[in-house]
Amino acid sequence: MQGPAIRIARELGFFTVVLDGCSSAPCVGTADRFEQLDLKDMEGIEDFARSLYDGPGGLGGIMTAGTDFSATVARVAEKLGLPGIPYEAALNASDKGRMRSCLKKAGLPSPEFTTIAAGDELSLPAPFPLVVKPVDNMGGRGCRRVNTVGEFRLAVDEAIRFSRSGRAIVEAFMDGPEYSVDAIVYHGEIVICGLADRHVFFPPFFIEMGHTMPSRVANEQHKGVLKAFRAGVRALGLAGEANVGAAKGDIKLTPDGPMIGEIAARLSGGYMSGWTYPYSSGVEPIRTAILVAMGRAPENLAPVENWTSAERAFISIPGTVAAIVGAGEAVDTPHVRDLFLSAAPGDKVGFPENNVSKCGNVISAAPDRDEAVMSAESAARTVLIRLEPGDPQTGEFLAGGGDGRGFPPDAFPLDGELRDLLDALPETRSQGGAPGEPFALVPFPEFAGSGLRDYLGRGVAESLAAVRRLTGLSLPETGENADNIRTFLGRSFWAALARGSYQGATYYIEKLRGAS
Repeated sequence: MQGPAIRIARELGFFTVVLDGCSSAPCVGTADRFEQLDLKDMEGIEDFARSLYDGPGGLGGIMTAGTDFSATVARVAEKLGLPGIPYEAALNASDKGRMRSCLKKAGLPSPEFTTIAAGDELSLPAPFPLVVKPVDNMGGRGCRRVNTVGEFRLAVDEAIRFSRSGRAIVEAFMDGPEYSVDAIVYHGEIVICGLADRHVFFPPFFIEMGHTMPSRVANEQHKGVLKAFRAGVRALGLAGEANVGAAKGDIKLTPDGPMIGEIAARLSGGYMSGWTYPYSSGVEPIRTAILVAMGRAPENLAPVENWTSAERAFISIPGTVAAIVGAGEAVDTPHVRDLFLSAAPGDKVGFPENNVSKCGNVISAAPDRDEAVMSAESAARTVLIRLEPGDPQTGEFLAGGGDGRGFPPDAFPLDGELRDLLDALPETRSQGGAPGEPFALVPFPEFAGSGLRDYLGRGVAESLAAVRRLTGLSLPETGENADNIRTFLGRSFWAALARGSYQGATYYIEKLRGAS
């Protein structure tokens, strides 16, 4: 997420110094200088920044985009007298408990809440459903919806585990679509840099499978979302007359109107500020964020394009990656601008429970919204992840679920009638050394014609085509009396497809191959 910031800073002629706790972090080699520092070490970062400030080159500004270390940025800027946002205001935007308190004091629309530390007596701020999350993490880590007391206790423990300060926040659940907004803050002015539709799935977790810019929310609702965001930015103290920096918000449009999900003292991650907004508007908000961090006035924020940019993620069921197929074709899809892979052969993968455990992302841009969305979604479906057949985690996943109501969900949730028809299918059986096709499918026309879609929108036919591609098998559908078929793939094959889409069915076939 820092890649565009490094590139743009260098284009502006600045000497760039980047910090990270990992020396092999992406993009460190694109900066003029890299320093390995734990980003939680505020004192260490302040000392290092001061050494630059007092050195021959000086230090003109400090910023971040897409990380939850905006409080560190604010503290260093305040200590060194650099342009920025007050440290206390940045803490208001970094600690969700402080954030909710500020919003409540200002009378702004946000849910009832309470904060809990390890060992505290558990109390409910509102009736179920509730949302539990760490007060100080990002990317959906440790965040989930709960509907019962049992779920609540487990969720609090998990959220505290993900919290650097050992605290969780419990909030009333806000129902409705969600929107993300970026802004530049400059001496009391809040300049909006785009509003995006967020596409969130897989309860009880909140997994963003993509976003689309610009939002297609109706005009009056659009105004209401931005009004709530601006009021929240001011309530947190981010937009004081002396302040310069950035802000991003997630706003829910509930039946009672806009409600503030959260506001951060930085530009957004998730490819929005660095990719989709520039593609849709022709404007780079990160460029302006760098300039204001250097004490310069914002410029050139008015959109010069009216395109749509769509970002979509692709995911995996649990297992070990054996191969990733189709990435080149995805990149060649018309209107696709970028493909980012977050998994590689040999990596362990799992069904996402937060927004940092997906396998990759595709970004498209086109003058027409439907073309942009279709391009990104088609490209995401083109990337196929084949799993190692020896990983028991995949087998355990395929054996679970069953009724489609649990988490992780079934790829194709079968209703009662389809489930009964599946159970009535003959089981997989072999004819020994029969000549001809090694595998054929026992027909399941009711499932094939059901119109069901998997996690990424693949139909049954498209999923079977992916299985054929990954296995190299033709997999004809035939009755059980054909004498040129060695193995008929029956009930367990179709169950694996329903549970894990093309990955589950491919794993099932490759397990059979390994056993033969």
